[in-house]
Amino acid sequence: MRSIKPRFAPRRLFNSSTASSVPVTPITSLLIANRGEIALRINKTAKRLGIQTTTLYTDPDASSQHAACSPNAIGLGPANAYLDGERIVKLAKQHGIQALHPGYGFLSENSAFAERCEQEGIVFVGPPAKAMADMGDKARSKEIMTKAGVPCVPGYHGGDQGETELLNHAKEIKFPVLLKSVKGGGGKGMRIVMEEGEFLQQLKSARAEARASFGEGGEVMLVEKYIIRPRHVEVQVFADKLGNCVALGERDCSVQRRHQKILEESPAPNLDDVTRLDLWEKARTAALAVGYVGAGTVEFILDKDTGEFYFMEMNTRLQVEHPVSEMVTGTDLVEWQFRVAAGEKLPMTQEEIKEQIKQRGAAIEARIYAENPEKGFLPDSGKLVHLTTPKTDEDIRIDAGFAEGDTVTEAYDGMIAKLIVRGDDRETAIRRMERALREYEVVGLSTNIEFLKQLCNSPAFIEGDVETGFIKKWESELFAPKIAKPEVYTQAALGLFVSSLQSTAGLHGGSLGFGQGATEHTFTFKNLDVLDQKEGEVVKVVITQKGNQLYDAQVVRKDEAPVKFENLVSSPILGLQKTNLTTFFPDARVETTVVQDPNNDNKVSVFQHGIKTELSLVSPLWYEKALGIKEVTASVVAPMPCKVLKNEVQEGDVVAKGAPLVVIESMKMETVIRSPQDGVIKKLAHRAGDVCKAGTVLVVFEEDGAAQQ
Repeated sequence: MRSIKPRFAPRRLFNSSTASSVPVTPITSLLIANRGEIALRINKTAKRLGIQTTTLYTDPDASSQHAACSPNAIGLGPANAYLDGERIVKLAKQHGIQALHPGYGFLSENSAFAERCEQEGIVFVGPPAKAMADMGDKARSKEIMTKAGVPCVPGYHGGDQGETELLNHAKEIKFPVLLKSVKGGGGKGMRIVMEEGEFLQQLKSARAEARASFGEGGEVMLVEKYIIRPRHVEVQVFADKLGNCVALGERDCSVQRRHQKILEESPAPNLDDVTRLDLWEKARTAALAVGYVGAGTVEFILDKDTGEFYFMEMNTRLQVEHPVSEMVTGTDLVEWQFRVAAGEKLPMTQEEIKEQIKQRGAAIEARIYAENPEKGFLPDSGKLVHLTTPKTDEDIRIDAGFAEGDTVTEAYDGMIAKLIVRGDDRETAIRRMERALREYEVVGLSTNIEFLKQLCNSPAFIEGDVETGFIKKWESELFAPKIAKPEVYTQAALGLFVSSLQSTAGLHGGSLGFGQGATEHTFTFKNLDVLDQKEGEVVKVVITQKGNQLYDAQVVRKDEAPVKFENLVSSPILGLQKTNLTTFFPDARVETTVVQDPNNDNKVSVFQHGIKTELSLVSPLWYEKALGIKEVTASVVAPMPCKVLKNEVQEGDVVAKGAPLVVIESMKMETVIRSPQDGVIKKLAHRAGDVCKAGTVLVVFEEDGAAQQ
């Protein structure tokens, strides 16, 4: 294969006085030691630069997008194999790979792994092992920062780790205090202690969690002053091997759950220029103090009450939110990583970056997670049976690791994608973000998309009044209930109806459902949407087809007058698992996507006006009798056009009420028809494979078991 010359192959971008000290060594082959969207992100830039890439995958990720994105992919085995640094280094050597990019997470901040790469002559696309070790130890990093003149949160970072000693240090600092592991990250091993009486209990809890998360040494605790109204503001820094270091703006990451970020934005809102530039300068000082090289993030806590800021920690890697900085600086930070690793000078000066940020406005990143916000942000997993994403352009970007049909496994972090938008100002960026979120359609697992829309519409967020306790503070507003309108139920019923007609037409060889003597078709839904004010409500929808794409509809809700829609013109576009409908209601054209989850046949997701509503298809009143739910009957009939899959009984069998009789298939789902009574089976009218119209008799009982047929 012809080798493509990298765009940054040996060039002298720096002056001759420093050129000889750091030779430029072009990177031509790269091992991406990570997964998901970051592996795809790195591969994209590497491919543009002509670098040959190899990706790694574990058994759960064998069919993943990142495993298929590069010309070469190597299987590692079990789910935890991404942490097997020694094996990964051996694979890199075995395959003659020149450089390794650790992405973020896993081994990206493991100084021993970085050192092993250096020992084996593999270019580690990241900081030196020593800088990583210094900044990875939270106590050591605080000492270095204090010496360098970078302000730190008042606290104790020493070796007195007895319970009594730590309590005494907490008293000196004064409550409330924050407990966190010296090896902490992602909120693990972190506890807020509001008063002295709860200190020892919280200390034990924090230590147990930290030890489980970080292993030996994780139980060593820092005690720091807890800021009551903190903002989380961080600075993206970049340093080369020639002693240059720049700040690429700051990011506000205050909107969090479980100490983990949800929204990140740059520039930080409501921050004066003096404080902004001081943050940049202190971040650069922090990086230079440890001889840093490459991309890193210096994190600060900003006290909203005093305006003062304090060093919190440094992440010695590229972070999840780096696209926000790319959007406001017009850069590709992965390309910068490759250039710096090769020995080149930083592509831009601090003044050039400052001017670029002034011109490019604001950017926001939203993390799309598989989780249940309304259930305490509990993670979810499952197959993405339906996925529609926003249209992208130069101001709307999606970094994703999953596509429709992929499975989000419980083995790893549940982030599905990152949505990043830019605007000339913050208000425009927020509007674009909310609009883009409305274009998302996800079925198969729970996501935080509806919650993110609420965030974008929050007056406090729009005003920039953010802090790390934002979600708790505005909880009632962010989880405010909605009410599904009659048009939602009507479109759901129409979608299922036209879908069933297509499958029935295929079975019969012709179309059904209208003409002289056209019948009514009833669908009954239960509202499953936990954000709906009427969650659990049962709604009946009666559809009457009057002609080609012409319908009447009636929506019946308890204790409300029925809502009637006449002469609805509805144009469907049928897909494998979904139906797109454009329906002309009396006062509006409504476009809707109706999706049935094949893994949960009764579940129906309706996407309308940028809002998702989750429903369950339940047994409608007009065929409760046929399903054996209500009164005694002489026969059981097909509740809808269907195909008989299986007879569960034989003629002459004695059955009890509720026993399964026949399994049918309709509207791409199976339904079990159960006995309405105790009785004896006289006749089975159809065999497996037979196609039946609605109302067709399926099972006949003996006369003494019920009234005559």
